[in-house]
Amino acid sequence: MMSTVLCMSFLALVLSGGAWAFSPIGDGASTHVSITEKAVLQKVTEVCRAIAESEGRDFTPTGNSAEELVQACLGPKATGEVSAAKFKSALNEIYIQNGQVDRDFVNSPAHHFNSEAFALGRRLITDGVASIKANVQKENFLAARETLGRVLHTLQDFYSHSNWVDLGYTEPYANLIRPDLPLENLADVKTPTCSDCANGGFCSNSILPNILNEKKLTSGYMGILSSAKPKGKCSHGGAADLTSSKAPRGGISKDERRSDNVALHTAAVTVATTATLQLLDDIRGAAGDNNYLRFMGIARSSVVVFVIDTTGSMSDDILEAKRVVYEIIDSKKGTQDEPSQYILVPFNDPEFGPLIKTTNPNVMKAEIANLTAEGGGDLPEMCLSGLQLALTGAPASSNIYVFTDAVAKDIELKETIVALIRSTKSTVSFFMTDDGAGARRRRRGVESRVATFETYKDLALASGGQAIRVSKENLPQATDVIIDSSTSALVTVLQRARNPGRAETFSFLLDESLNNITIYITGNTITFTLKNPAGVTQKQNEANGELGTVQTVGNLYRVRLASNKQTGLWEISMNSNQPYTLKVTGQSTIAFIYDFVETFDGPHPGYALISGRPQAGMPAMLLVSVLGRKGPASVKVADVALVTVSGSEVVGGALEDMGNGKFLVTVTKVPAGEFVVLLNGTDVVSSTVFQRQSTTQMSVSKVTIKAVVDRSMEPGKPFTLPFTVMTDATGGSYTISGRNDRDFKMNVPGSIAVTTGGNATGELTITVPANTPSGTDVTLTIEAVAPGATADSNYAVLRLSVVTKVTDFTPPQCEMVITSSVDCPADPAACSSAFWQLSANMTDGVNGTGIASLKHRQGVGSLTHTDLKQTVVAATFNASCCSLTVELVAVDKAMNVGTCRFSIVRNAGPPSMALSLPLLVCLLVSALFTTSFTDLLI
Repeated sequence: MMSTVLCMSFLALVLSGGAWAFSPIGDGASTHVSITEKAVLQKVTEVCRAIAESEGRDFTPTGNSAEELVQACLGPKATGEVSAAKFKSALNEIYIQNGQVDRDFVNSPAHHFNSEAFALGRRLITDGVASIKANVQKENFLAARETLGRVLHTLQDFYSHSNWVDLGYTEPYANLIRPDLPLENLADVKTPTCSDCANGGFCSNSILPNILNEKKLTSGYMGILSSAKPKGKCSHGGAADLTSSKAPRGGISKDERRSDNVALHTAAVTVATTATLQLLDDIRGAAGDNNYLRFMGIARSSVVVFVIDTTGSMSDDILEAKRVVYEIIDSKKGTQDEPSQYILVPFNDPEFGPLIKTTNPNVMKAEIANLTAEGGGDLPEMCLSGLQLALTGAPASSNIYVFTDAVAKDIELKETIVALIRSTKSTVSFFMTDDGAGARRRRRGVESRVATFETYKDLALASGGQAIRVSKENLPQATDVIIDSSTSALVTVLQRARNPGRAETFSFLLDESLNNITIYITGNTITFTLKNPAGVTQKQNEANGELGTVQTVGNLYRVRLASNKQTGLWEISMNSNQPYTLKVTGQSTIAFIYDFVETFDGPHPGYALISGRPQAGMPAMLLVSVLGRKGPASVKVADVALVTVSGSEVVGGALEDMGNGKFLVTVTKVPAGEFVVLLNGTDVVSSTVFQRQSTTQMSVSKVTIKAVVDRSMEPGKPFTLPFTVMTDATGGSYTISGRNDRDFKMNVPGSIAVTTGGNATGELTITVPANTPSGTDVTLTIEAVAPGATADSNYAVLRLSVVTKVTDFTPPQCEMVITSSVDCPADPAACSSAFWQLSANMTDGVNGTGIASLKHRQGVGSLTHTDLKQTVVAATFNASCCSLTVELVAVDKAMNVGTCRFSIVRNAGPPSMALSLPLLVCLLVSALFTTSFTDLLI
């Protein structure tokens, strides 16, 4: 299907100029995005319903929006606000990577199944699926989602670029995603496939009759740079395809609905959607239902990430981190504020890591309890190395807390950290203590620490976090910040910084949906006055006032507003000649997510994600999704602007409403310096106006660096990655640096010569150790710095996957041994008094890797089995007649997935002779290619 704007919408973006690639197809509902979204939402709904059924609860979404789906999936499990921000972000990551295939691989026949490149196209799909499964198994969900987007584009293109539906097929081509099965009946290169279309455009019935009669598979040739194609072959078609003007003219593409192909286009969309569902189901089978939902971003929004200095003077700090973790786990259990994941990264000198990730709170308690303070000795520590691991290992938009009493030794990582902050949109807060043994141990470095604490302040400000300096004795008072932000549906209302400080009044809107509103101020020698819409005021020295409580510790002021806060316009008047920061947060399901994008041309023009900083001298473009309490219809957006955090500049953007809560925002004149995104609107539910702000600072650059990941890496083999540096400024020798979070050996050119206003290419090589586990993800940051005093720079952040070569492609099999049952009563009310049992043998065959897991779904009952290490695994499933269907899911060690479903018929009398024979064989059909389940009615 044709890619349109790379947004998360059922609607294609219609731009002035009317290029056909932007036009709505299938009445606006047949794009790569819409096909993917329909399948993803359907599969997530199916999984949520299955989990609810297994837990004995109802699954009843109140509507069709992503917000209402997440609320129905997670809401009944715990009390509190349920945010769909992670789900929406995950969907965006899939959609954007899907569409970018039309930019990054525009001239690759395999990525689009053009030019009869069936074997190469299938290889891209099967290699990609292996990478996705390996990444999901290692909980590297972002890398898996990005790969999924690219794989789905290629899979979906098969049905619009080939003659599959022209041949009359209404189900997906199973062999496409089964590398152990042959691609059959392909038209060879010498076989003519199309007749000439005299009008030079698209004609109906252009595929030769003998090709249709013999069921020969072909696809259209596509030439962007050349009109050459083999004699007699079909073309893709369209103005961008140069081969379409060479006989036989025309094209067989079903990308868009035309008068000549309405039925074929509709059929291609239908089959592509079914194929997408089947591929998603295979990944679900390999991942398991709970991990599949995490892969799709269905998880509580709170994630606890601690980066902790474990050098000799940190004993008290470690004890406080332990206390905070225990309090979060114990106090938030059973609520939506309970973290969905815990991450811990210790660092020392010279060691740092490992990164520890778990969803089990007891594991996190044990890991942090095992930390001990030892080593160190000089002032600086490997703080930024530990932070780099956290930023690359934690989910996007995480809150990360760094505990240390020393400055960073690895200061050279600062720009890499900034790049990762911008890429992940994560918030970093530092808790730096300074007294007692630590100060005495490092007394020679105390003076330098005052200046280099600025590094932590800079990083905190860039991310929207806090840099808090406090004594070890008072650290427990400061860590309330962690309790506040370890919560679901956290949003930022306002954030500003002033350096140097000055007297200034800041206003901000509080809407009815906001709860647990907290104001954070960092700085020294500060006075402030807070005023609500009714004119009631409270000063910084009033610990308990009419508006709330004020807590002071170190350089931090924490103001917690009373629960009976008034909605409307609030003000806070700040007065200090010292630098300070101001941040207002709260809990609300009204939020927004965004990405900076750029346009690209080609046969299927669209928008691509900007990995680094947007280009200077050009309008900035953002794709914005707004989340409401009852879906996108429950909010109205008034304006979106770019705002300087350290200044007063506010530049509004032009909004293009794309429907379903999606907006394209174009800002013609971008503010100078660092800026954030500000969105204002109205909550339809309460009829109150709201204000939301992003936290991650961004700026523009005249330097651009781009690289494209086109495959996974293999253990023990070097991986070469080309990249391109472009500039709109003066040319010269640009300094190049590259880093990866796994510390794999890299060869990176130290510099590259770029002409004024031109571009140049280079390449770097990463060597993956032979013992690297399959599924390991690698985050690579490449930076280019311009020559001269301004040292303008930009970066690209790429995620690569390490995948061991797969040799076992055959799914497990099962054979039903015996089924015993009583007649299930026709009256469902009496179902609990009758039971049935299924026994089956599972095997991965003589040459298989062996069964790794065996589970059941689509049925409520108990499954037991013998040791999975055995060649034949005996399984028994017991259920009451209240549950008449079971689906067994077997996954082998190569993550091939097989499913088999059995059904009992109510009060149907004895089973038929054919189905009651012993050792009735039911091949466990791989969900990787399944067109329908094998059903046994008993």
